[in-house]
Amino acid sequence: MRRDVAIVGAGYVGVPLAQVFADAGKAVVLVDIDPERVDRLNRGESYIEDVTSEELGPLVESGLVTATTDYDALREADAIVVALPTPLSRQREPDLRILSAASAEIATRLRPGQLVVLESTTYPGTTREQVLPILEAGSGLVAGEDFDLAFSPERVDPGREDWTTKNVPKVVGGLNEASTEAAAALYASAVDVVHRVSSPEAAELTKLLENIFRSVNIALVNELAQMCDRMGIDVWEVVEAAATKPFGFMSFQPGPGLGGHCIPIDPFYLTWKAREYGFYTEFIELAGKVNESMPYFCRSLVSQALNHSLELSLKGARILVVGVAYKPDISDTRESPAVKLMGLLENAGSDVSYHDPHVPSLAENGFALSSVPLDPSAYDCVVVVTNHSSIDYDRLVEEARLVVDLRNATGTNGKRSEKVWKL
Repeated sequence: MRRDVAIVGAGYVGVPLAQVFADAGKAVVLVDIDPERVDRLNRGESYIEDVTSEELGPLVESGLVTATTDYDALREADAIVVALPTPLSRQREPDLRILSAASAEIATRLRPGQLVVLESTTYPGTTREQVLPILEAGSGLVAGEDFDLAFSPERVDPGREDWTTKNVPKVVGGLNEASTEAAAALYASAVDVVHRVSSPEAAELTKLLENIFRSVNIALVNELAQMCDRMGIDVWEVVEAAATKPFGFMSFQPGPGLGGHCIPIDPFYLTWKAREYGFYTEFIELAGKVNESMPYFCRSLVSQALNHSLELSLKGARILVVGVAYKPDISDTRESPAVKLMGLLENAGSDVSYHDPHVPSLAENGFALSSVPLDPSAYDCVVVVTNHSSIDYDRLVEEARLVVDLRNATGTNGKRSEKVWKL
């Protein structure tokens, strides 16, 4: 069946992208190796929070969106968009095995005139140095002549309703001018704004800069939070006051560490690649060091709160962690600092449970737990790690014996209560 767009990877990037293209009248096929995902998509059932089944269902019924495990579907598409995971190895180095394997599958189906666009976050040079050779070797075609090749970074922020796949500007950088224009035309047919850059490398680095910017600024305020703890100053009050300046300041908030699919990982792509050029990104690596230390600092804060308020130690203490998703009001637990903190508390001998209305069960980092009802009075200490908006924090403070608030979720009520400890 003829398709306008094939998207390899039916995850948090691929499914919203399919919806946006289909809403613009494009026929889209999603290719994924997971049969269960494919079956659900073909039934019109969405497992991605940013796309509801009510939105996906009509697109499937109309035939604009289909899904398959068969890479042969790529042969009939005019454009192939790759939206696959690019994780880090245990040594914190880029692991491109998933991307490389998919590129090899694409190569054997590639035909003249097609456009291939990589969206997976990665280091500068991946499109040209890794994907291009695989596509050319497997197809016998020449990139930039027989087919177009470009990079366009995904900019998904799960859970947001104001900035979506459709209205966030799309950055595109092609192997040559023709590839850039082909990619720009593809996205312009479905998204509101397209911004062209001169090369895939510039587009690849754009995504890294965006997230490194956040990582560095979060590290700054996290370091300030640790200093404020020693000085007896409320860091939240300081940040709030600084944010009243209408110029020259951008507000970032401290927290128990970084989570999600981008910010904890992206800086390592660049620091790894920079070493190839004999350059050491000390500023970026320092930020990573500060942010990675935050779960340890937060464990110490919980220990102090238990000791000074209840004369208890971490060992044997019953602790309820509120919120295990990496950000509010979503179910994504990837790289969540809550999971890391729970591991540290458990290693110290604490009896750890969690409550999260968005995450019914958690099987990660050695845990196999289910969310428990929110009953603050049943625990020695309640630790607020993710500030979901559906939680009644006034009630939580009233019923709990002790609260350690790592997100300033308890607000003014938390400031007034002697049983609330804040980051």
